[in-house]
Amino acid sequence: MILPTDRAMFQNAWVCDDLEAEMKKWTEQMKVGPWFVAEHDENITDVLYRGQPAELSMRVGLAQAGDIQIELIQPTVDGPCAYRDTVKPGELKFHHMCCWTDDIDADIDYYASLGFEAANLAKAGDMRFAYFDTNPLMGCMIEVIERNDMAAMMFARIKELGNNWDGNDPYRTVDQLFG
Repeated sequence: MILPTDRAMFQNAWVCDDLEAEMKKWTEQMKVGPWFVAEHDENITDVLYRGQPAELSMRVGLAQAGDIQIELIQPTVDGPCAYRDTVKPGELKFHHMCCWTDDIDADIDYYASLGFEAANLAKAGDMRFAYFDTNPLMGCMIEVIERNDMAAMMFARIKELGNNWDGNDPYRTVDQLFG
């Protein structure tokens, strides 16, 4: 079986308990920014956690560091989720790398054939995404996101703004990406 995923990882993600504090550290110490913050709660639907119906919600901050997008995730869900599988409350840890997919169903089959279950599978709007528990292989999960025009435009804009950032206005909302 040929892996259908575009294996060019474009994002590294950490899970944290205090999004603002972590963005501030990255901004002040690593000079990464600007950060674009989004709340994901009602827009996350069709959630499965290890094959069972579940809930998933989080606050995220996205910024660019060269060719790599940095994602900081503050889980806001009370139940089990991919984030809390490896990062306990009170910890800050690397969680996953992310790449695009053009066939998420084929990815689900491929990773399952290797013994790597989808820890979470869900939709954000009309875009499906999955976190595969590849911890035994590489010490982190892999997220695949269904390629769509809106997400691609949003991530390209974050890259453009991050790579041309002058240090001003370090904290913004996702709504400010195109305005």
